[in-house]
Amino acid sequence: MKLTEMTIPEGLPIDGYGPGFFRIGGEVREGGALVALGRIAGWAGPEDEAPLMALAGRVDILLIGTGPTLVPLPNRLQSRLEAAGLGVELMSSPSAARSYNVLLAEGRRIAVALVPMPAPEA
Repeated sequence: MKLTEMTIPEGLPIDGYGPGFFRIGGEVREGGALVALGRIAGWAGPEDEAPLMALAGRVDILLIGTGPTLVPLPNRLQSRLEAAGLGVELMSSPSAARSYNVLLAEGRRIAVALVPMPAPEA
């Protein structure tokens, strides 16, 4: 398969992921991650809504990776984020990471919050 190299104009691309970690901008981060505005922060998952709400007015699109499968957000969080002016898209974490990189390369005002992938069962 022929691959096309992407040029990321500004921001931190997600380089990879594995059980319990993400590699973002060349740096390995254990656990959940929030990547926005050229920074990486830890993210404890959908219950950790304050850092997501703080993105209102600063990014246009917030991708939320819910782990290996798509899971609805608790407590009407998606509705509250959208009411604050954020375009919210839920998807699996691998899909969110890929979509984030594409939108970042397009120069979009994008953020991604990612729940890590679990370790494979033995």
